[in-house]
Amino acid sequence: MARRRELIGYGLIAPALILSIGIVVVPGIFTVVLSFTDWSGIGPSYNFIGLQNFRDILADNVFGTALLNNIKWVVLFLTVPAIIGLLTATLLLRRRKMRTFFQVIYLMPYVLAPVVNALVWQTIIYNPNGGIFGFFGLQPPTASVRTSLYGAAIVDMWHYFGFLTVVYLGAMRQTPMDQVEAAVVDGAGSWKVFRHVYLPSIRPTLLLMGVMTVIFSFLAFDYVYLLTQGGPARSSEVMGTYAYAFAFSSFEFGKAAAVGLIMSFFGLIASCVYTWLSRRDVTE
Repeated sequence: MARRRELIGYGLIAPALILSIGIVVVPGIFTVVLSFTDWSGIGPSYNFIGLQNFRDILADNVFGTALLNNIKWVVLFLTVPAIIGLLTATLLLRRRKMRTFFQVIYLMPYVLAPVVNALVWQTIIYNPNGGIFGFFGLQPPTASVRTSLYGAAIVDMWHYFGFLTVVYLGAMRQTPMDQVEAAVVDGAGSWKVFRHVYLPSIRPTLLLMGVMTVIFSFLAFDYVYLLTQGGPARSSEVMGTYAYAFAFSSFEFGKAAAVGLIMSFFGLIASCVYTWLSRRDVTE
């Protein structure tokens, strides 16, 4: 009977396992192999060139710019949307009426397609001829070399903080009310209740969302490409747009795969850090 139950368990997880192998493991192996070739993406012919793709990428100044922009992106998203989302979640926690309505409003930009969000900002806000910036005679940040990256990041942060708000609010609502009531009875104010009760309670959620934010930041592509295409003058180039240019502009799929591996490497580091911190919390 136990053997039968075990076989049933394996049978239930088999479809998901096969799907993961088919769309994750196999393409991942193909990407690794491809990064050591000069395949152009057209035809079956290619040559194994070893680490030459990685040497060319590391010697390219544009790669350094893209990597630095991704690091800036990580810093921005670990601070601005996280702080705004945590503050908004705290305010919603104190509000009983219309809480669900506000959650839907905050989450709406996240569920909309990035193309729609980018189009709204380009036509209504960033448009120098008929948008808000144009009304006040201002140059949109996406048109300047110094601010193009931050112009794209603002749109992405606006789309992302609502998701963090809903996640943080759900975690804060799981905090045992007896701890909150005990802190209030002891004379703790709102700030102390938040700092010493809510924050320790949602620490695993903060840690998880922090790691996910790092991974998403190194995979950033859609808003940068839709708003700036990595310009002007490569000032907003990130590794996602850098790899895209190799694959679909110069048809150097081997170099695009190499850039993809480098992006995955940073995501792997973030995952290892999360695993280590989670284990440390368990042992403590």
